[in-house]
Amino acid sequence: MIIMKKLCMVLACFIMVTSAGRGQVAERTFTQNEDALKPWSEDARYWQYKGSPVMLLGGSKTDHIFLAEGLKAHLDDIQAAGGNYVRNTMSQREPIELKPYLLRYDGKFDLDNWNLEYWSRFANMLKWTAERDIFVQIEVWDRFDFSKEFWEISPWNPAMNINYTHAESGFDKDYPLHPSRDKQPFFHSIPGMPQFRGNLDLIRHYQEAFVAKMLSYSLEYDHVLYCMNNETSTPPAWGQYWIEFILAKAADEGKKVFVTDMFDDAHKGEEAEHTLIVFKDPDHYMFADISQVNSRNFGEDHWKELLWLIQQVNENDRRPSNHTKIYGGGYKSFGTGGLEDGVERFWRNILGGSASARFHRPDSGNGFNDRTRASIKAARLVESKIKFWDIEPHTELLSDRDANEAYLAASPGESYLIYFTYGGNVGLDLSAARGDFEVLWISVTEGRWLSEKPTIIQGGAVVEISAPFKGGWVAMITKKAV
Repeated sequence: MIIMKKLCMVLACFIMVTSAGRGQVAERTFTQNEDALKPWSEDARYWQYKGSPVMLLGGSKTDHIFLAEGLKAHLDDIQAAGGNYVRNTMSQREPIELKPYLLRYDGKFDLDNWNLEYWSRFANMLKWTAERDIFVQIEVWDRFDFSKEFWEISPWNPAMNINYTHAESGFDKDYPLHPSRDKQPFFHSIPGMPQFRGNLDLIRHYQEAFVAKMLSYSLEYDHVLYCMNNETSTPPAWGQYWIEFILAKAADEGKKVFVTDMFDDAHKGEEAEHTLIVFKDPDHYMFADISQVNSRNFGEDHWKELLWLIQQVNENDRRPSNHTKIYGGGYKSFGTGGLEDGVERFWRNILGGSASARFHRPDSGNGFNDRTRASIKAARLVESKIKFWDIEPHTELLSDRDANEAYLAASPGESYLIYFTYGGNVGLDLSAARGDFEVLWISVTEGRWLSEKPTIIQGGAVVEISAPFKGGWVAMITKKAV
């Protein structure tokens, strides 16, 4: 039988990826490229590249960016706006001609052979982003690709391939429930998981081959991060297996890469179950992706949950906190809000101490629309005067502030960055800060200076700061050089 032939190929799958066993990452020898993307040596809450700290900001028209049409031009647009961060899901939900596997003349897939178009696009994306210093966060698996209508045309569906039957794989004909219910055994192919069955060893063989194929391209580059899943609710053992698999493959090449997983329940904050694991396990979760805090949470609640998560991530081991998805657009029932909510979340994220911020694709986010461009341009203007890693949240220094009116990050006595969500005015406590300060305004709506000539305010008191007009504004307040 086919399954017996395949099982002969997967005996090694019974050996854990590391000798340390699940839940512990084995020590490995590697030579780290000093120019590679990695946590900043001076403050590991942020990234560094080519020896210098870097803020990762972005947006794009799609998540599986390597399959996007007109990719080169799109990357040029992102770069022109100051963007340097894209999300790349290894999508398997595209039409049948853009699946990872060879599509035969009879309309079925052969999982033992690859679709050259899919992988050549992946290779091009890596090359073109590297040329533009645009950082790529890869998501290996996405639960939505393996349920409902996407399962009907999936190469992994026994009805769609020549490699195994329903009986041999144990797969059902369909998976009609929302993938958050975690009923798809595809994500339980690791021994010891709740739905594991022996015939899933065959599936794991093909899963490992897919990930190894991906790594055969991506490990050539130093501008890539790895996240195991999109908003998973599967037990963490699934993602940890792939973390260990990728770390082992990288070590075989003498490289160190940075890996994590993205849990769906980050939006729950202290009530989360899976996200809390990230805080205590820096060996598996070498950076945090807390993107899901950017759904369901609005205004002050979003700020509160964000700060709590970042504090927990860095309580014992400082690590970057990434946001590869910032929702806001479409007013989806699960809590995206509108386009303006996406802009607000972007600014709260970067003022709150996040290492990256990327607008989610339409129609659950701003994608790469005019609002995205303007916010990224505005953030880069801020960086020309104030570095985000030099300031921390200090909203307690604001007075006469309405809920969600304004947020502050500062290096008290030196620099202050106030974000107004929609105009307004607040008091800024400069009573302990002596001397003169220069004030510059940036329009978040247009991504430009109001004026390049600063106004002057004096320290030593509470000073009223009023946004010049309605809309989103950033006030940059820096100590005047003597």
